This record gives sequence, C-alpha cells and structure tokens, in this order.
Amino acid sequence: MKSIISTKKKKERQYGTIWGAPNGSVNKREYAPGQHGQRRKKTTDYGQQLYAKQKLKTYYGNVSEKQFHKYYVEAIRRSGDAAENLIGILESRLDNLVYKAKFVPTIFAARQFVNHGHITVNGKRVNIPSYMVKAGDVIEVREKSKQLPMVIAAIESTNREQPAYLEVDNKKLSAKFTFVPKYDDVPYAAVMEPNLVIEFYSR
Repeated sequence: MKSIISTKKKKERQYGTIWGAPNGSVNKREYAPGQHGQRRKKTTDYGQQLYAKQKLKTYYGNVSEKQFHKYYVEAIRRSGDAAENLIGILESRLDNLVYKAKFVPTIFAARQFVNHGHITVNGKRVNIPSYMVKAGDVIEVREKSKQLPMVIAAIESTNREQPAYLEVDNKKLSAKFTFVPKYDDVPYAAVMEPNLVIEFYSR
C-alpha cells in the first residue's frame, strides 16, 4: 500500500493533480518539480501530443504502451469520433470502474485489488484489471473482501463522487455500469486531451 501511495504522489508531481487529490503537493506551486521547474520552454506539437498520451496513460494506472496502442487501434476502427471512442474504451476497464465506484482509494490500488481476486462481474470472479466491462454488467466486491479496512475507508471518503454512468449500492458494495461514457461524462480533475493522443499515434 505504501508503494502505491508513493507512485501516486510521484505521478502527481509530474502531471498535476489528475486524480483530484485535495492536498496534492503540486497544489502548493504552479511550476514543475526540480531545481529548473520554473523555467519555461517551448513545446513542439509532438511534445504536446506525447505529454497528452503519457498523462492519459497515467490517469488510468500506467497502462502499458502495447495495451494503450491496442486501444487506439480499436478506437479508430469503431465508427464515430476516435477520441471519444478511446475514452469509452479506457473507462470500460474493470480496474477503472472499481476505482470510480470508490471501492478502493486509488487507481493503482484498484489494479491490485482486481488482481487479488476481490471482484466479481455478473457474479463471476474476474482477476484481470484490463477486462472490458459492458454496459449493464454488475461489478461487486466479493463477500469476504467487504470488511477490508481499505474498502471501508474508500467508501466513506468524501474526496470524490461516483460518476453518473455507475449505479452504486454502497451497502452491497456493487455497481452497475449503466452506459459507456463520453469525455464530458467523465469526472476528470484535470484537462485531458484524447484528440492529441489520436494525433500522436496517427503520425
């Protein structure tokens, strides 16, 4: 758990309070970490696209490059706006929805929580964090895991709200994924630029 918190703080210093932590260290200063953090340098189009990609990957728990590129390929294959499709795919990850339902305190903890077999989807145990949840699926914390201190603390936390695309029962510790969200439906604490991500991979 300590390593998860350390990783989260390190990423907040790099990309800002992208998870909305009220007491994040970056809230205390407007410039980047390090002794040269106050220097400003011009960023190229490629640099902006790369930064947008890394920031989005980090928000979803440091998704691997191979997996992220796979999501891009699927996003452009689908009809409609590719950037919106990418967000919908990322939001459908099981670890993300476990985090958004507030069953755990961080996206990093969510991945570990799923890996350790604490979650079921439609009554069946799933231990794959990247599992794609479909609209209408029900996610639930397994009975023997509902009294874990981390779970109780996360549910009682007031730091963040559960999004509209999840119908959460805090007593049963279950959540129904009602619809695949678009960018405007996702409660991002910082500006994400999925359009730049699409441009990055389209180069």
